[in-house]
Amino acid sequence: MIRHQHIALPFLTLLIWFSAPVTADNIKRIVHPDGRVEFTNVKSNSPGRASSKSETVFRYQDENGIIAYSGTRPSVSDFDVISFHCYACDPDSSVNWRTTPLFSGRYETEIKTAASEYGVDPALVRAVIHAESAFNEKALSPVGAQGLMQLMPGTALEVGVQNAMVAAENIRGGVTYLAKMLDRFKGDTRLATAAYNAGPGAVSRYGGIPPYAETKAYVERVGILHERYASN
Repeated sequence: MIRHQHIALPFLTLLIWFSAPVTADNIKRIVHPDGRVEFTNVKSNSPGRASSKSETVFRYQDENGIIAYSGTRPSVSDFDVISFHCYACDPDSSVNWRTTPLFSGRYETEIKTAASEYGVDPALVRAVIHAESAFNEKALSPVGAQGLMQLMPGTALEVGVQNAMVAAENIRGGVTYLAKMLDRFKGDTRLATAAYNAGPGAVSRYGGIPPYAETKAYVERVGILHERYASN
């Protein structure tokens, strides 16, 4: 297995990323007419340009101190996620998160068991599952995130999950990781869910929720779902 699949980005894109990181919420994947793929935060209405969320790119510092971009989750713990795939991450989603039907009662035993074991609010677990996969235990992202809580293979191994497509294992693994994020960010559910989405390194680096449109949307929607499941 290749650990780091480096992706060459146009110099201008890199220059914009490093000179103006506060605009990272505008980063998009652009497929040009000639097939060239560009990750950029430059707004454009040029014809023939189409955005896609079919890839995730991880930004991290490698062992030589060089900023790298990878198509697979790096082994280092400090990284940023630039593209997202979860159900609630699309900033342009038309779903009304305050009225969309809840999935109350699904996987109740599995959620209660894992939540109790790791001291996590079961309503928060349910909100994260809803946001990640809309309770689809067979959900697969284009980069391999699996199951109800969309565990990446590396994360699944880290939390001891043998088969992420088994609902009980997936939930236990996701709750284990969520509990780690809650512990790291002193029980702050907004920061913990931001870390679940974009990586703990990004949250620490920005000193709060990273300025990514997808992460900001995710955190807000998980918060809404959390309140609704808690009062359901």
